[in-house]
Amino acid sequence: MDPATEPTPPPPGDLARELERYLRHLGIERGRSPHTLAAYRRDLTRLLDDLGAQGVRDARLVTPEHLTAFARGLREVPAGEDRRPLAASSVARMLSSVRGFTRFLLEEERIPTDPGVDLVAPKLPDRLPKALTIAQVEALLAATSGDGDADLRDRALLELLYATGARVSEAVALNVDDLTGVDGTADVVRLFGKGGKQRLVPVGSYARAALDAYLVRARPILSARGRATPALFLGMRGARLSRQHAWLLLREAAERAHLDVELSPHSLRHSFATHLLQGGADVRVVQELLGHASVATTQIYTRVTADALRDMYVTAHPRAR
Repeated sequence: MDPATEPTPPPPGDLARELERYLRHLGIERGRSPHTLAAYRRDLTRLLDDLGAQGVRDARLVTPEHLTAFARGLREVPAGEDRRPLAASSVARMLSSVRGFTRFLLEEERIPTDPGVDLVAPKLPDRLPKALTIAQVEALLAATSGDGDADLRDRALLELLYATGARVSEAVALNVDDLTGVDGTADVVRLFGKGGKQRLVPVGSYARAALDAYLVRARPILSARGRATPALFLGMRGARLSRQHAWLLLREAAERAHLDVELSPHSLRHSFATHLLQGGADVRVVQELLGHASVATTQIYTRVTADALRDMYVTAHPRAR
């Protein structure tokens, strides 16, 4: 194409238009998921509202002082307002979104300098992932026993989450064809992680048995209630099970098991990683199974197991205290 006829980008300025350009960039070029894009939109819409209240609607007029005022407002609650300040983790996430946005504007030559380059997020305390004990996992899985369609599905889902370390979002996104293996046995599952990155994870015998029971006895019945879908896990009306529903059934199983512990959607994922390392698995193998881009992310679980060993030592050794 003749450079003279190439379309030129609109002139920089309107922040709302620049935000839409940034979100398209994240979705198309960076492969961010709709869920991630929605989070970016929420964070950056709050920024634009704040800048608008400061009288700034042109990207070229945003200064470090404007962003500092925005960050300060996230941590403070004006007198007379009945609400809590944002948690440090929420503030850190929002400011990370802001820095990504301003860095994009600079790289695209929409602004002359980056006003967010020195924006400092609050220091977060080290939060180690909380894993269930093996006994707690067994109690949780036992709480999903039953022969009903929902019981068989729930058992298969929870067994798969613990057997593979899959994120809840990865598990509910599975299709039947993502279960692979020899002789028709589902001994490997193909998971799609962040950015669409694919990994193959072995499926243990307990999870295989639970999946076989669900696929043979429950899924055909659930599938007949809705439109044809390749989804592995189905709701009671035959549609793909949602992430929120999967999280709800996990909590309900924990209540039936009388587990007095704090659960998160990642509880079985954390337990999977911790129990593998406690059993002697190499940290780089666990990294591959979890789909972590960096081994540094996985190494946080080695701290968990080291802390557990230290606690056991202090409790058991007569001269440790």
